[in-house]
Amino acid sequence: MNPAGDIAIQQRDLIIISTVLMLLIIIPVMALTIFFARRYRASNERADYDPDWDHSTSLELVIWSAPLLIIICLGAVTWVSTHLLDPYRPLARIDAQRPLAAAVKPLDVQVVALDWKWLFIYPELGIATVNELAAPVDTPIRFSITASNVMNSFYVPALAGQIYAMPGMETKLHAVANKPGTYEGFSANYSGAGFSDMRFRFHALDPAGFQAWVAQVKAGGGALDRQAYLKLEAPSEKEPVRRYAAAEPGLFGAVLNMCVRPGQRCMSDLMRIDAKGGAGKESARDVQGLRHDILRDDPSHEERPAAKPSVPTHHHENRPMTLNLVPTSVASARRG
Repeated sequence: MNPAGDIAIQQRDLIIISTVLMLLIIIPVMALTIFFARRYRASNERADYDPDWDHSTSLELVIWSAPLLIIICLGAVTWVSTHLLDPYRPLARIDAQRPLAAAVKPLDVQVVALDWKWLFIYPELGIATVNELAAPVDTPIRFSITASNVMNSFYVPALAGQIYAMPGMETKLHAVANKPGTYEGFSANYSGAGFSDMRFRFHALDPAGFQAWVAQVKAGGGALDRQAYLKLEAPSEKEPVRRYAAAEPGLFGAVLNMCVRPGQRCMSDLMRIDAKGGAGKESARDVQGLRHDILRDDPSHEERPAAKPSVPTHHHENRPMTLNLVPTSVASARRG
């Protein structure tokens, strides 16, 4: 209830407002329960006794109007907050007194939930860390979040609300830290044996402190390429903090599209094939257009040879439908 970021502060206020509105009904009901139990107890012969009473218009108005008004207020507050605190919504302010200037550029952080640790990639800084997150105060943070295996939930309570990390999908979270400090982050979704220790520290630093932290990471870390990532991806528990002075460009996109391993076909490629009509339906012109679209959207895209089917092609009734099966026409066009 003492958060460090504007988004978490607004969420705290929403909890307080909702609780107060509900207590407007809860407290009177609890008080009246005690009052009626005491006043109309069997031993109190001075209390009114009216066995034929069954209706009171005034009482009915109070019973129905008060909860209705509270529900209307809760609905209005929830509707407004749902839009203002949408995790995908870019920030419009630093805090309640300071709007966000149009020239301010958010800090991009790519988050990958691994078994059982967190990987943070800073694409613009070219660095990466494991189980350690840092950002300058009063600077918007734009998180892009995915997972390597099972679903997790990225959550720094002092910063913003939780949001799920799912394999093959990308979720977004916008947040800002307004005061320096070290805060706890963890997974809020059970994901297996090492879930309890799937925690990290979030360091909210002043601009000079953040630059010093970045310099330390660049000075004392190794390189995070695809081979290093595949080793890191293996399940492990109670993983210590790791720092990487260099992170391979496009690694997050490969994780997101499930094609980090050599020879794997990226989901984005498959979706483009499907958009052209599906496997076996592309003309040579469509394939060339597909290749042009891929390179236009991702100039660093690595074209890999198509994987061979795992069973003889004449067994059509038993042929597996795998992500790595690519039509001959597409494979030929790529080789060309």
